[in-house]
Amino acid sequence: MTNKPKAIGTRGETGVVRVARDLGFPEARRLALAGADDQGDAILCPGIIAEVKTGKAAKTASLAQIDLWWLETEIERQNAGATIGLLVVQRSGYSPERAAYWRCFLGAPVVATLQIRKGVFIHDHAFPVEMTFAKALLLLRAYGYGEPLKGAA
Repeated sequence: MTNKPKAIGTRGETGVVRVARDLGFPEARRLALAGADDQGDAILCPGIIAEVKTGKAAKTASLAQIDLWWLETEIERQNAGATIGLLVVQRSGYSPERAAYWRCFLGAPVVATLQIRKGVFIHDHAFPVEMTFAKALLLLRAYGYGEPLKGAA
């Protein structure tokens, strides 16, 4: 008997690896499950892992679920000793063969670092980082924008 959720996950991970290989990561490969010390679902190249979420749960994921998966991705990135972790989430209407169009989450500091190359901001590659409005406001406040919150020390 086939484990249907596992088969769905395997298909999604394979799609993500295929896309990574097609788009310049020829050494991308799926990773074996490692239990409590899981290191992500795929390695794209040394230092970069991907956690892949597929199926109905991914297609209908709430922002709260994405947050939980992001925490899982960060733990697995640390387990792998990787510098960068990506959370790749299947979109409704997009099969694993079209994984290039799935949602991808990166930490804001990573995106900021990647946007700058050799001290120059790469403005022609500007793109949004998916996050909640509250997180965007938190990020802005951390860099000195806005006013102090009432009651905050």
